[in-house]
Amino acid sequence: MLKERIVIKVGSSILVENQLINMQRMQALAELIASFSEKYEIILVSSGAVAAGYTRLSLDKSDLTNKQVLASIGQPLLMELYAELFKKYNIITSQILLTAYDFDSRKHTQNAQNAMEVLLKNGVLPIVNENDVIATGELKYLGFGDNDQLSAYVTHYFNASLLVILSDIDGYYNDNPHTNKNAKMYKTIHKISKEELEANATPHNQFATGGIVTKLKAANFLLENNKKMFLTSGYELEFVREFLQVGIKSGEWSKGTLFAPLK
Repeated sequence: MLKERIVIKVGSSILVENQLINMQRMQALAELIASFSEKYEIILVSSGAVAAGYTRLSLDKSDLTNKQVLASIGQPLLMELYAELFKKYNIITSQILLTAYDFDSRKHTQNAQNAMEVLLKNGVLPIVNENDVIATGELKYLGFGDNDQLSAYVTHYFNASLLVILSDIDGYYNDNPHTNKNAKMYKTIHKISKEELEANATPHNQFATGGIVTKLKAANFLLENNKKMFLTSGYELEFVREFLQVGIKSGEWSKGTLFAPLK
């Protein structure tokens, strides 16, 4: 039986706490992915390289070159942590570093797709991150700027049907839940307005680069390509577990927003 292919994206705000990698959350993420490995083909998009690098070398993160250096130190550390965590579940991990340019080049895209198919066919967990050393904010033609955008591209170009974003933002609300206790979470969204897409990004974590707007842009890209995105909490994984187990089919889940094209 063919497995459904999904992408799970986890942000720095989930993996990093007090400028340290939160191993308890990484372990919980690994357990979640392993528990669904029989049901889904899973691609993981993981932030956290800069934060991991900072645990070894305390450079000023406001400097662009320093940030690149931290990413180059932190990326292998992050991959080593994932490899050890998934070893417990007999899951081999692999690293894929991408830039926006790779999706602009037909040859690069095809090469990446070929490798991805072989990895997934053999039960390997591909772990994707942006190649931060060369894909910087100053080189906009090479960079996504955040892993929300990257994960949407990964979902589309690697033929997944669903993107799950695990974040400190547990869903999409009609107002800011941090300032309005009466804000209501949307359960399902079919269309995103231009005004919503052009609002200012509001990241909460010093290592984060996005906010709700980057997630809306990711969702909008997928909606335009007839794919789905589910935004939910990365702190409380029972909500994504519930969605992937039953909610995705039944249409019932406790917390999170599904962005889905109209049938």
